[in-house]
Amino acid sequence: MSKVSPCLWFDGEAEEAAKFYVSLLPDSRIDKVQNNIIDGPAGKAGTVLVVEFTLAGQRFMALNGGMKMEYTHAISFSIDCVDQAEVDRLWAALLAGGGKEDQCGWLRDRFGVSWQIVPRQLHDYIGGADAAGAARAMQAMLDMIKLDVEGLRRAYEGKAAA
Repeated sequence: MSKVSPCLWFDGEAEEAAKFYVSLLPDSRIDKVQNNIIDGPAGKAGTVLVVEFTLAGQRFMALNGGMKMEYTHAISFSIDCVDQAEVDRLWAALLAGGGKEDQCGWLRDRFGVSWQIVPRQLHDYIGGADAAGAARAMQAMLDMIKLDVEGLRRAYEGKAAA
């Protein structure tokens, strides 16, 4: 396992969540499932306690902690998307089954985990050499729910929305 890796707390859904997450991105897999060896706060003997998994090359742990804990936006996972098609695919997948949209490319999946679905072009537009264009792109992003590469480009270039 990596020296430092995020540990996500679940109430009985650790394996379900890990399987879902690894289905989303290449270079992802379930590495190990550890069951409870005795009855305890996290569940009965034989039920899943910890799932170690790799998500896009990054190691994670999912723990069935024995009670519901709420996630906040203070910690989120950002996915660098190559294009609008990847943004759209991941957005739909993470919302499926009860996820909730937020703003500026953020959402919460059905487990309550916060994600940022970010097209890599965003950084070119909000950090571009044209300060006025960057300001327009930033304002456009603030007005978006799911980020739209074409809308960001048009804002940066000072073109009206299509």
